Amino acid sequence: MDYDTKIEMKIKKILFSILTALVLMISIFLYMNRDKFVYVGSVDIIEVDCSKKIQILSEVFESDQRIRKSNELIKYAKEDHRNQELVISIIEKCGMPTLKEVDQKHMDAIWLGLQHSTKEIRKKYFPQIEKAVKNGDLSKQQYALMKDRMLMDEGKPQIYGSQIENGKLYTLENPETVNERRKEMGLEPIEDYLKYFNIQFNPN
Repeated sequence: MDYDTKIEMKIKKILFSILTALVLMISIFLYMNRDKFVYVGSVDIIEVDCSKKIQILSEVFESDQRIRKSNELIKYAKEDHRNQELVISIIEKCGMPTLKEVDQKHMDAIWLGLQHSTKEIRKKYFPQIEKAVKNGDLSKQQYALMKDRMLMDEGKPQIYGSQIENGKLYTLENPETVNERRKEMGLEPIEDYLKYFNIQFNPN
């Protein structure tokens, strides 16, 4: 075996040792922080009993609010994912509920499930939300919040100023007239809304 071959083999052994050590370190890190890395998979349509949709939506509503109040989304990621699947599965298998069939809390559960789901799902079911708002089953405020979220998903300026990103008001279209649009949707002036986030409104 010549000198060059020995050097090459030595380098390969060193690189292999470094790679092995890195894999081991990453594995240990992921194991120690496993509660912070929760992959819950795609949101899929699952089996639901349409005769129990009121009970299901009540549980979804209570669960969603508990998760948001806890401010521990990672801890409850699987539960949140389950809520989203229940909501889209009810829409797909039982039809979009109305206030003739369920209470306002149950309609709110539908909205929450979609609002807190993926951008693809929000976009897919937004026509159902628009129809529900038009029929009076959901509020104009809920329409405004989901519309802004969808615009943010697409990297476009929001319309009603409901979305905050990284502690700042997300890019807003025509900020000088935002309060007119907010009033039409039954929303408080943006200056008052932003106080909850300790943000000062600057229309320029």
